[in-house]
Amino acid sequence: MAGEARMNAPDKGFLNRQYNNRELVPDHAQYFARWQESSALARSRMSSLLDLAYGNMPGETLDLFPARKGDGTCLMFIHGGYWRSLDKRDFSFLAPPLVDAGISLAVVNYDLCPKVTIEQIVLQMLRASRWLWLHAEDYGMDQDRLYVGGHSAGGHLSAMLMCALWPVFDAQLPRDLWKGGLAISGIYDMRPLVYVDFLQADLRLDEASAVRLSPALMMPATRGPVMTCVGGDESSEFHRQNALLGERWRAAFAGDVPMPGKHHFSVVDGLAEHDSALFAGLRRLMKLDK
Repeated sequence: MAGEARMNAPDKGFLNRQYNNRELVPDHAQYFARWQESSALARSRMSSLLDLAYGNMPGETLDLFPARKGDGTCLMFIHGGYWRSLDKRDFSFLAPPLVDAGISLAVVNYDLCPKVTIEQIVLQMLRASRWLWLHAEDYGMDQDRLYVGGHSAGGHLSAMLMCALWPVFDAQLPRDLWKGGLAISGIYDMRPLVYVDFLQADLRLDEASAVRLSPALMMPATRGPVMTCVGGDESSEFHRQNALLGERWRAAFAGDVPMPGKHHFSVVDGLAEHDSALFAGLRRLMKLDK
């Protein structure tokens, strides 16, 4: 396979260009500013429970936006930022359209690299998942209607959670804690990132840890459906990564959502737009489109 050949003799210049989304999208800062502004507005107008602790570390908090209507469906959304930047507060803007559609939203935080490793972040996401399952009914959510989704680094973490052996992590948890996953613009084979210089100071990956952290090199732990999405204008490596998960996870694969004309940052806006293909895909994943 071409992807495997590239790993045998990596073209570092190519990989550094392909994975540098901020360079590929020169106006990325405008997206971050708009997300923050829209998110502050959403928090000021909506019923929410902010900074709920799911663990003891500083980053182990989540913001919960409960839906007053609907069937108890909840999305836990994991933000991106290459495991080293951004914050849950940047993504409150997703809450108004989701809550309006009867979907509760939990936006989860985690400690950032290099303060922690990606492996520690994965463990934090396991703890966040356990907290949400244990407390779902306290907030009007159904334990059997929990879904996970994320963008970029959050897409990777969402895929990792679909591989989790929940009863091994905690005997009280069900094998199929998540009823489905939505992985947006994620990295599922982490090995190329070992050669991406601008990330390595923070991520500190080597070949062995990259393999351990690659969901495409694992199998999902249940047949819970997994849907993928990548922006049409994203780099060829992000398209390759997106296709790879669908190929490797065929038994659980629930389809890919095309988002033509979208780049790495604009694609996630689709989750805040009722008429987007991504929003429709999420509803389909959650069986809310009947």
